Amino acid sequence: MTAVISIRGLAKRYASGMQALKNIGLEIRRGEIFALLGPNGAGKTTLINVVCGIVTPSAGTITVGGHDIQRDWREARGMIGLVPQELTSNAFESVRATVAFSRGLFGKAPDARRIEQVLRSLSLWDRKDSKIMTLSGGMKRRVLIAKALAHDPQVLFLDEPTAGVDVELRQDMWQAVRALRDSGVTIILTTHYIEEAELMADRIGVINKGEIILVEEKAALMRKLGKKELTLQLQAPLLALPASLSKYRLAVKGKDLVYTYDTQEEHSAIPALLRDVSAAGIELRDLHTTQSSLEDIFVDLVRQGR
Repeated sequence: MTAVISIRGLAKRYASGMQALKNIGLEIRRGEIFALLGPNGAGKTTLINVVCGIVTPSAGTITVGGHDIQRDWREARGMIGLVPQELTSNAFESVRATVAFSRGLFGKAPDARRIEQVLRSLSLWDRKDSKIMTLSGGMKRRVLIAKALAHDPQVLFLDEPTAGVDVELRQDMWQAVRALRDSGVTIILTTHYIEEAELMADRIGVINKGEIILVEEKAALMRKLGKKELTLQLQAPLLALPASLSKYRLAVKGKDLVYTYDTQEEHSAIPALLRDVSAAGIELRDLHTTQSSLEDIFVDLVRQGR
């Protein structure tokens, strides 16, 4: 799959001396949903703002669709739509006029039919004549997405797009994002709702302290870095772990024995463990397995990088 965004050697140092980005190298594939995760202050928004031409890089090169963002800035920016974190719009303007104006900013001819398509896709058509000030926070965020799509960009940046949005509206918005990806738009999102990245993304990138510490296919990341736990629920609590079970990675938690193993292991020791538990005279009431989530993996990665 070809790259629509290529970033090489990107750095950003502010006049204060703060190094926000350090030697970033990243390629975003055409037509994918790429989730950029990181703690507050990690550099997510700075990276997005540099690619979108809002912040000037200190070093490095960025191309969007083959266009250098500094030499060919007009062509590069015309390919990008940005949905920022802040809810910024003219409070007294109507929804339709706001979105149509954004299209004009990119030199696109007026197209009432296209504006209607965008508003309908985000369930905003019924509010097309409403003033921005009368909308809920979730509806205002939808308007931001509509503004970003008005000039038909090939790449859409979503910076915390569902922050403060209720669960039902969030699900509706993600349906709209999937439809955009299916139409060929490349989506790059940052989010604090890691379960959304787990649900939506094709690939995951983790940034911490201004550096990309990992880029991986989501499924491969879950396999490589995930852990599984087998919990054996006992009939009676154990006072101490029998010596015959000491060779296993077991934790005693009241009436539970918890066995942790790597998801990459082709052959776990579970059958032997169960035989040894039975031989030790330990009676089981039940057992079940759990696998670490993307949030668990993310927290571990950030903790290791500190």
